[in-house]
Amino acid sequence: MNLRCKSAGIVAGMAACLALVASAEAQATADAILNKLVAKGILKQDDAEQLKMAARTNNAANFNNGGDQKFRVSSVIKSMELYGDVRFRYEYRAAQLGPEAGSVYDAENRWRYALRIGVRGDLPDDCYYGLRLETSPNQRSTWNTFGNGSGGGSSPYYGPFSKANNYSLYVGLAYLGWRLAPWLDLSFGRVPQPLYTTSMVWDSDYTPEGAVEKFKYTRDSADFFATFAQYIYQDASPSGSDYAVQGGNNAASFLGDVSDHNAYLLAWQLGVTYHVDTNLSVKAAPVVYTYVGHGNASDGFYGKFVGEGESGYTFQPNFSPSPSIPSTLPGGFVYQSSGQNGYNQTGINNLAIIEFPMEVNFKLGSLDAKAFGDYSINLAGDDRARAAYAAGRAIGGTNAFRGGVQLNQSQAMQMGLAVGNNLGLVYGTTSKKGTWEARVYWQHVEQYALDPNLLDSDFFEGRGNLQGIYTAFAYSFTDAMIGTLRYGLAERINDQLGTGGYNADLPLPNPINRFQIIQMDLAMRF
Repeated sequence: MNLRCKSAGIVAGMAACLALVASAEAQATADAILNKLVAKGILKQDDAEQLKMAARTNNAANFNNGGDQKFRVSSVIKSMELYGDVRFRYEYRAAQLGPEAGSVYDAENRWRYALRIGVRGDLPDDCYYGLRLETSPNQRSTWNTFGNGSGGGSSPYYGPFSKANNYSLYVGLAYLGWRLAPWLDLSFGRVPQPLYTTSMVWDSDYTPEGAVEKFKYTRDSADFFATFAQYIYQDASPSGSDYAVQGGNNAASFLGDVSDHNAYLLAWQLGVTYHVDTNLSVKAAPVVYTYVGHGNASDGFYGKFVGEGESGYTFQPNFSPSPSIPSTLPGGFVYQSSGQNGYNQTGINNLAIIEFPMEVNFKLGSLDAKAFGDYSINLAGDDRARAAYAAGRAIGGTNAFRGGVQLNQSQAMQMGLAVGNNLGLVYGTTSKKGTWEARVYWQHVEQYALDPNLLDSDFFEGRGNLQGIYTAFAYSFTDAMIGTLRYGLAERINDQLGTGGYNADLPLPNPINRFQIIQMDLAMRF
């Protein structure tokens, strides 16, 4: 048998084998065999490409039509990708209270875990979808704590290693999108963060709910883009005398009331990425944030932000006086039935924020490098300060704002540098065996500069009026396994103000004079 006949036989055999390929792993193996045959001159490149295409076409048909597989999906699902991660963490965080509370420390040592699992893919007519489930209902954290549900005195008693508090899954993403044109992308639902921003303004765990419109246009070396977002910040259910059904009372006054009391966050971003050459690019994209409405009158978004603590704490038992007006509530974390009250930590009044994120990507020898930064200013910051002073004095009298109104506390800034051979590894957005990234930044957030509800709950504790340094190093042990070490240290900026904001990790201290955090993570991506 001559070489030509042998080649024909090999090609025929490969075609038969590829016709049976039913998985991505098998497809990759078959592709490797074909590439080897081409390298040895047994098979022509064109013939190999035709066989690869035939196998992929066969796989797509089997995927959509079910074939002989027991697992089938709807014919409208053009593609489906299963993805997610499993993460484990040791964490130490500590906050030194202000001198009002004796400068003592509140600290936590925790072993934690998090799971995220999702599917995403394409639909007909240039539409797409995504769904992701994750541990923890906390909007700023998907982490659960080992041993968190094993309280010996709890009722009912579950014993050690309880699953009571840790084993629920929540919807982290649920969205539909439509690529209406090469330059226009629309999406709606609980969406991945669409804005180009930094952790100074947005905690990276946030997946906001609403509608997003994205535009893009390329001209020469410049990639222009625009992102407009309309987020539903809070759905305001009728409360008090506005209830439509309250034992039959007040229904008539509610019926026909179509007024919208919801709180909305609108974002308007214009940006450009300019490619100077293959190794140098510059990106900048200012964002304007507009708040519409203040939400439910019984929750803390509605009230005037104060941001102060009482005797070194966010709230005090039996704090006197203990008024019940909504403006005193710090976001639903104070229990007036037990006599606890405090100053508002979550109000969204007087916020007119402009953000300027930017970065420069370049080469540092053979390594990739990125110099990045962010600057933000609240144009209504002084009005927010005056409103805080008035609301604080109305509740606490001369105990509040003993240093008077603190103006010019409306700016935030971040400056940093990332170096490595796989940038993005620190945040787990990529992984490749043997790659690494080192990242550092300095951050300064004044009391009235940003929305305290969006601040990073780790760096630094979701609070304003803090400045400090963040460092991180990540290494990818395998194509899926990443180890990351992070450290942060922050101190209070203005000692005449509290550290406004609320985070469930260390909720009690206010003001925080000094804060530090250590995190050691091991993550597996798939």
